Amino acid sequence: MDSFTALFDDLDRSGPLPLYFQVARRIEGAIESGMLPAGTKLENELKLADDLKLSRPTIRRAIQELVSNGLLVRRRGIGTQVVHGKITRKVELSSLFDDLARDHKVPTTQLLLHELVTPSGDVMEALDLSSPEPILHIKRLRKADGDPMALLENYLPAELSDITAEQLERQGLYQILRARGTTMRVAKQRIGAREATEEEAGLFNRPAGSPVLTMARTLYDDGGRAVEYGVHSYPPETYSFEITLVET
Repeated sequence: MDSFTALFDDLDRSGPLPLYFQVARRIEGAIESGMLPAGTKLENELKLADDLKLSRPTIRRAIQELVSNGLLVRRRGIGTQVVHGKITRKVELSSLFDDLARDHKVPTTQLLLHELVTPSGDVMEALDLSSPEPILHIKRLRKADGDPMALLENYLPAELSDITAEQLERQGLYQILRARGTTMRVAKQRIGAREATEEEAGLFNRPAGSPVLTMARTLYDDGGRAVEYGVHSYPPETYSFEITLVET
């Protein structure tokens, strides 16, 4: 950590910028430069305060700011670690697979479910189905550079039920749909937050009851047919949604 502590040698201890802010910016710069790669464990607050000759409240506040910004995470029994920079998704017709690749991360998929099911009433309504014909139900854990980023649960109508498990492990769902000639035109989407389920907590390596971001989306093709209904969840410290608002 010698090169790390050297980053703080020239802190302005009498200037107008608070020390916690300066410390947070130096750590953020070290993360962005690769000096502190994902998975790096920081020293505890007492040790950092002693090494940097700062007060513990200053270090605590700096660390908390970086936790809030999604650059660090506190894990019970492990300590404070660097995580991947927060993925920002514009609310548009793109897939998480595409967004991760755009941000120069390596997306991988763990397929948890691939089955034909009789849809529930909610799913029938979302896909605008007139009869409970068997549809494809899939559930995937999407990772970025090996770290869990999202739990993706999707329902696809009968005409798309021949999509294979092998395809879903290699490609993003929207890539598959485009390759089949589906023209994605519009989506109805709802974003929210709730407590993680037991399954989500285990897959995301979070304590039970931790918060997750959620997104439910119905995708329509250029003929107005619903071609996909998805219910997704994300660890909030690694994820955010971006919306542009325009006055009319």
